Amino acid sequence: MLRWFRSNKCKKITEAEQEPGREEGVDKEEAEDFIRLYHAENPSAGSVKPRLRDVFGEISQTGTYTHTAAELAFGARVAWRNSNRCIGRLYWKSLRVRDRRHVDTADGIAEECAEHLRIATNKGKIRPTITVFAPDTPGERAPTIWNDQLIRYAAYLNSDGGVVGDPANIEVTRMARRLGWRGHGTRFDVLPLIIEAKGGLTAHEVSPELILEVPLRHPEFSWFAELGLKWHAVPAISNMCLEIGGVRYPCAPFNGWYMGTEIGARNLADVGRYDQLPVVAERLGLDTSHDRTLWRDQALVELNIAVLHSFAEDGVTISDHHTESRRFIAHLEKEERNGRVCPADWSWIVPPLSGATTPVFHRYYDDVQLTPMFSHRSRE
Repeated sequence: MLRWFRSNKCKKITEAEQEPGREEGVDKEEAEDFIRLYHAENPSAGSVKPRLRDVFGEISQTGTYTHTAAELAFGARVAWRNSNRCIGRLYWKSLRVRDRRHVDTADGIAEECAEHLRIATNKGKIRPTITVFAPDTPGERAPTIWNDQLIRYAAYLNSDGGVVGDPANIEVTRMARRLGWRGHGTRFDVLPLIIEAKGGLTAHEVSPELILEVPLRHPEFSWFAELGLKWHAVPAISNMCLEIGGVRYPCAPFNGWYMGTEIGARNLADVGRYDQLPVVAERLGLDTSHDRTLWRDQALVELNIAVLHSFAEDGVTISDHHTESRRFIAHLEKEERNGRVCPADWSWIVPPLSGATTPVFHRYYDDVQLTPMFSHRSRE
């Protein structure tokens, strides 16, 4: 098999530093709720009673149960449908589900994550994709990925307290270095995947062949390219737990495509991230002496224009926040017509740039928690 990741097993973290396994079994009520939901939305699946009988019997014997491939695919898609912080849910039914529940080794997970990136990247025509690995079982914790995304940039602390790279990833970079990884010290070094499996942590470097990156330039300002900024094409979340009918899949990386503001108004603009607004403002010749000049706002718009322009020129899927806001309203209305609640967290749905100019700003939402769902893991 072609190996897309290079493993580094020179050091393992002791089991005492890791999260304990799950002791309790699956809640039968959660299982029943999901099975009934699946059958209600998939009439061709047949009678629900025989399936419930099998599920209850398996839970009684083992403390858990096994989803069919169809149930898994449906559960993953509905978890996206229920994601109250995601604005891009209109196409939830299009999510490509890769069933890799039989994979439970670090090397196997790394290989499948590589294939996930290849499929999802699709030469720039980004495909929404999820790869689901082994679930937790009573008394045994399934493998996990420590990185919050499959592709993340390292952060190096300078002696003066400054940071080279992405400050959001200081701790993951430290862990990678404990495991023997050494980067090149640039602002955009891709971190290895840190995978916890079979009692230890290992680092697995991502092959450059798998990483599609977009160098940023501006349609009007030639100097923008001199800033040396870029971003990767696939936002593959890898540190959330997929929960379906009481069964937890703690390793289930998934992706859609980027909305431009995620890069231009957050990753590259936030003070706690790459903090590029002062740099852009200086190049634009803006008056930064006080806030009333709105220099940050002007710089922010130009930075976001550069992101959208660059992705479009390179043929890489991306959406602007106005289009995505309209799509979300269309999704919400469709859900309401189908008699379903569409959960949404206003503070996440409203874009971080020109929020009041988008239709998602001017309404309230049902911020409820529905299952299936994606939840944040804890190592406490």
